[in-house]
Amino acid sequence: MAFEYITASTIEQATKKYAVTKAENRYPGYYAGGTEIITLRRINQLNVDVSIDIKQIAACNLHHMDEDYFVIGYCITLTDIEELNYFPLLTEVCKEIADRTARNKITVGGNICGNIFYREAVLPFLLTDSVMVLASENGIRTAFIHDVFEERLLLQEGELLVQAFIEKKYLSQEYLAIKVRQQWETGYPLITIAALKVDGQIRVAISGLCPFPFRSFAIERIINNHRINKEDRVAQVLNNLPSPILNDVEGSDEYRLFVLSDLLDKVINRLEGM
Repeated sequence: MAFEYITASTIEQATKKYAVTKAENRYPGYYAGGTEIITLRRINQLNVDVSIDIKQIAACNLHHMDEDYFVIGYCITLTDIEELNYFPLLTEVCKEIADRTARNKITVGGNICGNIFYREAVLPFLLTDSVMVLASENGIRTAFIHDVFEERLLLQEGELLVQAFIEKKYLSQEYLAIKVRQQWETGYPLITIAALKVDGQIRVAISGLCPFPFRSFAIERIINNHRINKEDRVAQVLNNLPSPILNDVEGSDEYRLFVLSDLLDKVINRLEGM
């Protein structure tokens, strides 16, 4: 069956069209920036034949501060994030993804929900215990990110990430974000690390080390254990990582661990004394 493009102006329209086309034994997908759909379809790695454009949905385009929260919708581009800079850590992470031309199209929701395993944009959301707003044909639900993210966002069939809420208190915390590349300036990353200091404790989330981004509370307990010296903490972290460690053309598993050791050292040096 030929590729079909559909527009939706409301959440209800989008989720209903998804359910209807799925019932027809077709392969629908939500479309915002479109960079991943186009790229992966070209190399036959994404089986989508019905594209549901959600860019006209108002709730997916929210990008503002309210009384207690920073609210950001699925369709906000990485360039939008950088230019308005409501959340400096999110800006720092997103401005290093791809190049400017691509960031003009890549959306925050598309990056978080994407098939490409880096998904760096999710790191600040993991660090801030964000609340995700999810919609399906059955209605809208909210969930803390840690309840719906395990290696990837655990969406139900036909479910759409509409927006996310981050408590305002997190936006002004001390942070550090570093991306290390093996190759050119805008090539795929080797490792991206994001860290945030909250109530005297360092939080860390990592992309590119494993075939999924993650935040580990066990690793954070090690990092914040001041009873042992920094070198021993870093060594213990390296022994408590999820698996597998990536070993690909961007870098070997041994090299990734070497880079991570250096990044953890930088994070502790920068944030521990603040």
